[in-house]
Amino acid sequence: MSAISDCVFCDIAAGRVPAQVVLEDAEVIAFLDARPVFKGHVLVAPRQHVATLPDLPAAAVGPFFLRIQRISAVMPTALGSQGTFVAANNVVSQSVPHLHFHVVPRTKGDGLRGFFWPRLRYASETEAAEYAERIRSALTAG
Repeated sequence: MSAISDCVFCDIAAGRVPAQVVLEDAEVIAFLDARPVFKGHVLVAPRQHVATLPDLPAAAVGPFFLRIQRISAVMPTALGSQGTFVAANNVVSQSVPHLHFHVVPRTKGDGLRGFFWPRLRYASETEAAEYAERIRSALTAG
């Protein structure tokens, strides 16, 4: 296995850094955020290293967003949420300089206000794995 790079998301995509992966294919790697806004919060990143949305080649935009759309569509069934919040930062507040979109499960009254995102932790890797499996299963069924 090759050495760790300067990009943690590239390392996750390459299997060098562990993550709770919910979807992976030739275009995308999608995995649970280690510090979720709400449990089941998924990060969707292109396998190709690009820093921001404007850097993503035009031909890759459609395939990338189809994966985001699919994860957003299954999340209510998989997690019992009422909907999702989908967002990305470009440079400002972008904690990892690799394009990624947040797909966050939402329920009315969940306490999320504006762009202040309180962060939670999974109780254990087992709990994180259970959330990842629920989303994987919904993606497989959908």
